[in-house]
Amino acid sequence: MGIVNIPEPDKEISIGISACLMGHKVRYNGGHKRSSFCMNTLDTFFKLVPVCPEVGIGLGTPREPVRLVGEMGNYSVLGTDHPELDVTEKLFQYGLDKAKELDSICGYILMQKSPSCGMERVKIYHPNGNPSGFSGSGMFAKALMEANPLLPVEEEGRLHDPVLRENFFTRVYAYYRWQTEVKTAPSLATVGEFHAAYKYILMAHNPQDYAELGRVVAQGKELGVERLMESYFKGFMSTLARKANRKSHTNVMLHLLGYIKHSVDSEDRQKILRLVEEYRQGLVPLIAPVTMLRHFLESHGTDYVKKQAYLRPYPEHLGLRNQI
Repeated sequence: MGIVNIPEPDKEISIGISACLMGHKVRYNGGHKRSSFCMNTLDTFFKLVPVCPEVGIGLGTPREPVRLVGEMGNYSVLGTDHPELDVTEKLFQYGLDKAKELDSICGYILMQKSPSCGMERVKIYHPNGNPSGFSGSGMFAKALMEANPLLPVEEEGRLHDPVLRENFFTRVYAYYRWQTEVKTAPSLATVGEFHAAYKYILMAHNPQDYAELGRVVAQGKELGVERLMESYFKGFMSTLARKANRKSHTNVMLHLLGYIKHSVDSEDRQKILRLVEEYRQGLVPLIAPVTMLRHFLESHGTDYVKKQAYLRPYPEHLGLRNQI
């Protein structure tokens, strides 16, 4: 199990996406919300699977808009002009059905603020039409996330934040590797290899969680393969959902530098250390020290460190570390 298995841009990985973001004219007003990022960048790397739940449950285009009505934790999806139009159960069931149907996707990109697709912060209204001050998830998105809570899910608007974008695709590629390398060959050994390969990514997100997941792996024989995989992957995806930061990335790179301290001369070590410090201070992006560190590790590092997913968690062409 090694970094070579990270796919290049050949669309091996499928991602579900709100159809309007792909330019499909499925909005309530007959329009779309085409995302240049999704269509000009992501479409090169991923097989995008468009879904419009409102059209999927039989609503026409154009159509009467719907909105969330009720209170936090207890709301319905009703027509704006005709509140007797209640599509709550249809949208929720459609989300459950799609989660089952799209069992091969490794992530999902949703349209923000949508009463069907919004991941969070969707306005909830009183029956009289006034905002309640509360917010919730779109009903389709709610069902999708409940049916597959480990699936990486993000809103298109939030992907314009470089840190959130890098975090989302780190999770997408990790999810893909689990599905293709561990789930297809379940064993104590494959879980252990996966954990070893993701050691430094886990440490960048939360060192305590890395240690706890190590204890889970150590209990593998006692738990059995099925329980081990369930427990481990739940903890793994939860850890990756936490954002890494400059301090944690710096700590990880200093750990990795330790693998070549005896095989790289002092001058080169100082160059790496300077870049790591410049990154810590926010003067250069993460890609700068990682690229130099990776160069020396691939030439002088052990087989173990060369397999670390941290060195190349996704294709370089995505440019995700260029802006963080």
